[in-house]
Amino acid sequence: MQILKDAGVPFAMATIVRTVDATSAKPGGKALLDGDGNILMGWVGGGCARSAVGKAARDAISQAAPQFISLRPQELLDSDGLEAGETRDGIRFARNGCPSRGTMDIFVEPVLPLPELMICGTGLVAIAIAELGARFDFKVSLCTDQADTLAPSPHFEIVQGYNLAADSFVVVATQGQNDLQALRAAASADLRYLSFVGSSKKFATLSAQLKDAHPDLAVKLDRIKAPAGLDINAITPNEIALSILSEITQLRRARRADKGHGDD
Repeated sequence: MQILKDAGVPFAMATIVRTVDATSAKPGGKALLDGDGNILMGWVGGGCARSAVGKAARDAISQAAPQFISLRPQELLDSDGLEAGETRDGIRFARNGCPSRGTMDIFVEPVLPLPELMICGTGLVAIAIAELGARFDFKVSLCTDQADTLAPSPHFEIVQGYNLAADSFVVVATQGQNDLQALRAAASADLRYLSFVGSSKKFATLSAQLKDAHPDLAVKLDRIKAPAGLDINAITPNEIALSILSEITQLRRARRADKGHGDD
């Protein structure tokens, strides 16, 4: 399990929480499944259960949300007015066609890589964002062209250059040090969130320069949030970091709420 976590590979854990009548697996049984729904280790029953659990694992990972499945014999589904594949009150029902004709309830939980928060810059605001971001369950990176001048930190990884990961949350906090280079790299990437630490006037000037040199980036430059963060009248680096992490959290949780679920 730790190997998969360290490698940033999504997987799912299935746990049997209840059985009724004869079943090959018992409460407390667990299995680890990959993104394709294949069981890598553990035991949650024979072929009758593996198909349903595999589908639940795929759905849990793709939807970033736990799944609860109840495997029941056909006659029990019929008596309760249920159909295989139906979801009711958060429970997905599946048919158990095994001779045991038992019932098994299984909770399937996704274990997903931490979302990436990448901060361009090395100033006080950049450091404050990086240190605070580590407390919000992000994989945090500080991007700079002078990585060799920074001391290692337990809170974030130091990355040389502005090679930004796709689908990451990015804050350009260069504050006068390679602003154009960082903004160009950020505008060229496919990101979940991109903001600029600085006044709207300064950003407009930088954006105009980039648009003149790189017209193809105009649309993405117009989508950059500047100034970064929610308007909480922030002044200090820590307050600015708080406003930015609040904005990112708002966006992150809104995406989950749209799917009808809670936390990541």
